[in-house]
Amino acid sequence: MDDTPRSLTSHLQELRRRLFWLVGVWGICAGVSGFFASKLFELLMGPAVNALRKRDYELIAINPPEIFFAYVKTAILVGFLVSLPVTLYQIWIFVGPALYQSERRFAIPFVLATTLLFFSGALFGYFVAFPFVFEYFLSLESDIVRTSWSVQAIFAFMSRLYLAFGIAFQLPVAIFFFSLAGIVTPDRLAKSRPYAVVIMFVASAILTPPDIVSQVALALPLLVLYESGIWVSRIVIRRRDAPPEAPPADPER
Repeated sequence: MDDTPRSLTSHLQELRRRLFWLVGVWGICAGVSGFFASKLFELLMGPAVNALRKRDYELIAINPPEIFFAYVKTAILVGFLVSLPVTLYQIWIFVGPALYQSERRFAIPFVLATTLLFFSGALFGYFVAFPFVFEYFLSLESDIVRTSWSVQAIFAFMSRLYLAFGIAFQLPVAIFFFSLAGIVTPDRLAKSRPYAVVIMFVASAILTPPDIVSQVALALPLLVLYESGIWVSRIVIRRRDAPPEAPPADPER
């Protein structure tokens, strides 16, 4: 990677090139996903649809183009998810010149770890948290209130949950880079645990829709990720502060 200082025009050209790759790959993936939009919509909305089917309910479309726009947004969302590794790699290439040479070797691990954690968060929500959330919502019915969820409302709700869980699961990656930069230490993280718990619940309230169930469902795995981040920080600090190995002795001397 070239370390030669660049002008503002050069940086803007590089940004345009990275955005071209990012948007181009995203658009291609979204276009291909459009051919399977109905199946993908049913798959992504699975937790809500399955909860409704248990009570012989179904989604409703209030406006004539509602289903069409839901399928278009589904293709865009799937395109984003599929192109995520390319997006992260393009971001890393753009910020790479501002990093030290020792930090640039983390490009591929960064892309792999971030992608894996994002999908882990989405899958955790899909199989563990979301079914519980929708069952809770349906349990709030009464003799005078019956559930009728629209296609648009469910898609907006689920999309926000997917992104919230995927972003929140990046906590170990954030702790790794903060530890590498010397901003945080394992001892500081351990001592700040009570404050971190409060911050996680507040962040969960911001990232998730305004209901207590999804907030708690996101905050609990964040606590586990925070504890794992402390161990990650210990490993990073230990390797960073380890003395360099002595070169092998020359047998001819």
